[in-house]
Amino acid sequence: MDFELTDEQVMLRDTVRDLLARNYDPESRLKITDTELGWSRDVWRQLAELGVLGLSFTEEDGGVDAGPVETNLVLEEVGRRLAPEPILDAVLVPGGLIARVGSAEQRQRILPEVVEGNKLLAFAHAEPGVRWPSIELGTTASAQGDSYVLTGIKNPVPHGDCADEFVVSATLPGGGVGLFLVAPDAAGVVRKPYRTVDGQRGAQLELDKAPAELLGDNADAASAIETTIVHAQAGLCAESIGAMEEALRLTAEYLRTRKQFGVTLSKFQTLTQRAANMYVSLELARGMSLYATASLADGTADPVVASRARLQVGRAARNVGQEAIQMHGGIGVTAEYPVGHYVARLTAIERTLGGGLEHLRVLTDRVGDYDLAEL
Repeated sequence: MDFELTDEQVMLRDTVRDLLARNYDPESRLKITDTELGWSRDVWRQLAELGVLGLSFTEEDGGVDAGPVETNLVLEEVGRRLAPEPILDAVLVPGGLIARVGSAEQRQRILPEVVEGNKLLAFAHAEPGVRWPSIELGTTASAQGDSYVLTGIKNPVPHGDCADEFVVSATLPGGGVGLFLVAPDAAGVVRKPYRTVDGQRGAQLELDKAPAELLGDNADAASAIETTIVHAQAGLCAESIGAMEEALRLTAEYLRTRKQFGVTLSKFQTLTQRAANMYVSLELARGMSLYATASLADGTADPVVASRARLQVGRAARNVGQEAIQMHGGIGVTAEYPVGHYVARLTAIERTLGGGLEHLRVLTDRVGDYDLAEL
């Protein structure tokens, strides 16, 4: 396999990197994340104009059909700058579900608006007390003539605070999981927004016989949800790589410039060895992130591959984050210094769509599928 980026991919990466670098330094990012919205609509507009929001959609749906490699290159740059724009939560995940499950009319009505940056979506799937990867949902759909109403609670809904439309999972009357479109201002819908530990936004969605539009036909959408979540797992891995790279860069720069006992910290062998171990962790994680992306590029959306990648990337993120904080000392946890924000984001990612324990369980449950297992 050729791991070299094409000229077009390099151009995309560098363009997004330059855009985010112009808009986000540590100080300006804090100002943006402290606003009510928590991200910049101006940056969102620029991303839409560049075609970034349409990378994962076909030309028929208003996108450019670029594929997972290009999408994850963008998410890596998002992680590098800690850009708060909800590309994954408001476009890739809910938009991917509409692209896979929605009817032609629904796709043509919704996705071009998403690609142009005019409509924000959110996927309301997780429920209190239900751990990933279970899809035993408490939210139910009831038929009312030719339409449906939904009842249940969804939490957390990433970036559900600003969504113009929700894609909601619910148990169908005949069994199985269905996907529905729900308007945030519909009767029976209560949205309770909140801030998350990494400075982003979420919401609890309470549905009480809320009117809903079925996505596609009445078939079980569990397979489409699983495929979309595998894509999201690879995207989270890519974002983690960008965040870890910057956390390591900040740490190495600090060791080269901070003096103790008249010499820079980089002169202390133990600290340089620990920084080298951070680099090893990063490169191991990068390899697994590439593995997950390459699998998707080959047309294979395998939850086991996703869990392998998430487990390794999550362990690396914890190591890199903890070491970055320790080697910065007290400044590493101050709000004014960026490294603590990188660690907060890495910690939040590690708990999104399953933590290390959940991904380890997925893998251990499959040990019997192999003739030989080595530790």
